Order: sequence, then C-alpha cells, then structure tokens
Amino acid sequence: MEEKSNLTAERSLEIITEQLERSRQTVARHTGQTLYISGLCLMGWALLIGLCICFTKNAAFYLLYILLPLVIYVVDRYVNRNKPKVPDSFVGSMVNKTWQTFGIFVLSLFVLSILFNKLMLHDALVADNMQVYFQNRINPVRIIYLMMGMVITINGYTLKSRWMVWCGIIGGIGGFFWEAFCMTETLTAKIIYYTNSNYFGIINGIFPSMIIAVFAFIGLTLPGWMMKKK
Repeated sequence: MEEKSNLTAERSLEIITEQLERSRQTVARHTGQTLYISGLCLMGWALLIGLCICFTKNAAFYLLYILLPLVIYVVDRYVNRNKPKVPDSFVGSMVNKTWQTFGIFVLSLFVLSILFNKLMLHDALVADNMQVYFQNRINPVRIIYLMMGMVITINGYTLKSRWMVWCGIIGGIGGFFWEAFCMTETLTAKIIYYTNSNYFGIINGIFPSMIIAVFAFIGLTLPGWMMKKK
C-alpha cells in the first residue's frame, strides 16, 4: 500500500513537472513573439524619431518615446488577433509582471530625467555656467539599456532560454558602457569632422537612433526571433 502511495506521489510530481515545462515552452514562444515585435517597433520608432529630429532640428521629438509602449501594445494585439490566448500560468505571470515593472521604472526615469535636466539647464543659464549642466545632467539611455538587459536576462533564466540570457547580458551591459564612455558622441564627432555634415542633425538624430536600433536588435529582436521559432 505504501509502495503504491509512493508511486502515485512520484507520478503526480512527474505530471506537475510536465505541465510546468509545457507551460514554460508555451510562454517562451509567446514571449519570443512579443520580444520580436517589441524589437522591430523600437528599431522603427527610433529611426523615425531620428529622421524627424534630423530634418526639423528639434530634439523635442524624443518625447515620442513615451508613446512607444502604446505602439508596441497595438501592434502586438493586431499581430496576435487571431491566435489563441496563452493560458494563465505562474511562469507567464512572472514574465508579464517583470515587464510591467520594467515599463513603470523606465517611464518614470524618462519623465523625471527630462524634468531634472530642464531644471539643471535653467540654473546653468542663470548662473552662466553650462559646465555644471553637462556634469550633472542625467543620461537615461544607459540606465534604460542596463535595466532592459536585466529584465531580458531574468526572463531568460525563467524560461530556460540561453539565447535570451546572453542577448540580455550583451545588450544591457554593452549598451550601458557604450553610453557611459560617450561612444556615440565620439563617433559622431569623427563623422562630422571627416564629412563636414550637419552637427545637430547627426548628433541628436540619425546616429543615436542607429545605436538604439542596434541594441534593440541584440537585446529584443534577435532573442525573440530565436525563441518564437521553437
């Protein structure tokens, strides 16, 4: 009787394990599709904003990034409109809540950094000391890269996706140090020096958008494409 009870317990554990694994695979494919769509949207949106800034010489177009979550949501819903809904599960809930947390922190950081930088710019103009502004302004892009990499890596471990883990690490840490060492500005200055191109249009428009698109491809589009193929 005791042996039969142990077999039943072992079989129950196997069933639970199999269900969790199926749930993880289903969520992984769905997450991969969402990552793929998010990456393409970010790449396209970044290039669109870059072109707008380049042609209008108005950096206020950066505020359009606030609309990016809405764009991703609409495109994702449209692409998956005829597909069956992924059943609720612990794994899916963990992935969704992780991305929701990321969205809240990124949006808050983006808005607060804009307000802080405007205050610093005002004080610098009043004091006629722009050096203080450039030393203390917040660059939210490198922090966003790092947070995005962390979220992708954590979800990669949750979904047991090696591609997702490595892309998150490379995209997040690579993007952070790229911005921390001002590589965009350095390369932009070299391009301007050798081509005599328009400074404002390149440094605030096209080139930064290309960098964002590259890291979006590494951190979102590529792992999403690999995962949704499974």
